[in-house]
Amino acid sequence: MRTGLGTLSIGEKLQLVEDIWDSIAADQTALPLTDEQRVELDRRLDAYESDNIKGRESSEVLAAIKGRL
Repeated sequence: MRTGLGTLSIGEKLQLVEDIWDSIAADQTALPLTDEQRVELDRRLDAYESDNIKGRESSEVLAAIKGRL
């Protein structure tokens, strides 16, 4: 029996979406990469490993975003 989404609260809907997303993320084989995607991911990983810039602290990124708002 199917229940309408309209009967769920916002919190319940968010939990449903989160549960669905988690189930998709748990099964990485369900979304195979194309050859083009694999090449691009390898290119990005190589660039990341070769530039010695390992990113910024999240607080720094968030402050920069807030500064632009």
